[in-house]
Amino acid sequence: MSTIVVFGGTGYTGGNVIREATSRGHEVTSVSRSAPADPVQGVQYELGPVEELAPKVIPGADAVIVALSPRGVLAGRLVKIDGDIAAQAAAVSARLVVIGGFSSLRPAPGAPRIVGEMSGQFREEGEENDAVRVMLEDSAPEGLDWIYVSPASGYGAWAAGERTGTYRIGGDVALFDSGGGSNISGADFALAIVEEIEHPAHHRAHIGVAYLPERGDFTASVSAGSQ
Repeated sequence: MSTIVVFGGTGYTGGNVIREATSRGHEVTSVSRSAPADPVQGVQYELGPVEELAPKVIPGADAVIVALSPRGVLAGRLVKIDGDIAAQAAAVSARLVVIGGFSSLRPAPGAPRIVGEMSGQFREEGEENDAVRVMLEDSAPEGLDWIYVSPASGYGAWAAGERTGTYRIGGDVALFDSGGGSNISGADFALAIVEEIEHPAHHRAHIGVAYLPERGDFTASVSAGSQ
């Protein structure tokens, strides 16, 4: 079993990842500014600023998951914070999983990333999230095993969905079903993250996670986690 640190562990994505990882017997530490509304038994909760707690919790970790949003006190600071976490993860040879946004994906091969088509506040958040991807691709510490993960478009607490045990992993081109939809539940997104930690298949790469295409889109069945 792995020792996993989750930054943003009391948020929507972090909370789902913690529940999935704990259910599989992993040792989990959550880092956040706020206490959990519904604590998960067995999880070690560390409360306080990321910058102060990272040096304490990263040593000894096998995997570090960053599920932080560029909002509130983190707005405008995400690239610096994630860069510091990346350096600390590299120093202890921990795997780094950064949760990004759907807008970092491309709508089609070779097309500009979706973030360029956004506007207002959502564009600002998308650009800051995507700047983390750029930072990892351009200047991640040599030898750091990182992945930047984008969820489907229809992902969030507002569309929590249910755990189906299925998902599909793609590259930096968004995955859509035959009706143009792109969805994934919180539980199944967390499943994809934890299975990637248990069975690493992508390295120093940007990947996307969404549901399988609708029946009939593919001639062969696609199992959970396949590409």
